[in-house]
Amino acid sequence: MSQSSKSPEPSAPAPTSADVARRAGVSRATVSYVLNNTEAVRISEPTRRKVREAAEELGYVPHAAARSLRAGRTRIVLMPTPHVPIGPLYSTFLDELQWALRRLDYTVVQYGSLGLSGDEAVRAWAELRPVAVISLGEITLSARNVATLRRAGARAVITMGPTAVPGAHALVMDQQQVGARAAAHLVERGRRRIGVVVPREAGLELFSAPRLAGARGVAGAEVEALPMAYSEESAAELAARWRGLRLDAAFAYNDEYAMLLMRALLDEGLRVPEEVAVIGADDLLIGRLLRPRLSTVRIEMPTGDHLASLVDHAVREPSEATERHDLMTAEAVRREST
Repeated sequence: MSQSSKSPEPSAPAPTSADVARRAGVSRATVSYVLNNTEAVRISEPTRRKVREAAEELGYVPHAAARSLRAGRTRIVLMPTPHVPIGPLYSTFLDELQWALRRLDYTVVQYGSLGLSGDEAVRAWAELRPVAVISLGEITLSARNVATLRRAGARAVITMGPTAVPGAHALVMDQQQVGARAAAHLVERGRRRIGVVVPREAGLELFSAPRLAGARGVAGAEVEALPMAYSEESAAELAARWRGLRLDAAFAYNDEYAMLLMRALLDEGLRVPEEVAVIGADDLLIGRLLRPRLSTVRIEMPTGDHLASLVDHAVREPSEATERHDLMTAEAVRREST
């Protein structure tokens, strides 16, 4: 016996702004002002609430492309996806930034740019016509790249990293300061021969190279770079040859590498801090739970709201003049491991 199958019911037409206006008892213009967060028109909070509730009840979603055509630009802020492990501190910071931008009615788009050169990545980003681009510094941009993005409609190009790019606003993270604070702390504790743990993982040199340079610039410190992978095996291999290196202190790239190394040193029978003082960076909570408690460099970052407001200002008031903002300060925190 054959079974007959019914054709699927036609889907209901998508709700329109006119439907929302009727449900809320307001004009279509008011719906547009409310859902597009237009600040030039004063609308009472009860009316805004009615419009939002009507839109939610009907399942109405504004058409982003149509809104962009009306406004003459998108609300897309493009952020290239990090393709290296950036650690909990920076991950939390970037999450806060995305939430803050969303509250300002921007759409944050993360773009996977792994394997692309600067020119290739910029052309791909420009196709989306973002109103702003926040580059984390993994892809090296040039003044020509910035000009390409601006011609495509980007009102603000913002770079985060150790150096500024001509034509872009610069959010500078002075990683040398982190290394300098760590090495100075160790020198103050009477340590002179300092091994600086440098990650073997590709891509992290954006952070690790300036941290190493900062440590080397501290008077009284004799610094040796020590490549180490983020693995127990690599940490154990380094700890096994530590006595032959004749080093009395270690500054690890961050707290995670420091914890790996400290555990391996203790397993090797070396006493921390009596024989080897150890300091990390980023001040992760777990470092305070270890025994001995891990000394670290605490990095103060701005809030996501603060940075989002800088982005918003750059979009609202674009200018040929670019601004530089120093993003972080660093201080050594002494605990039991030093």
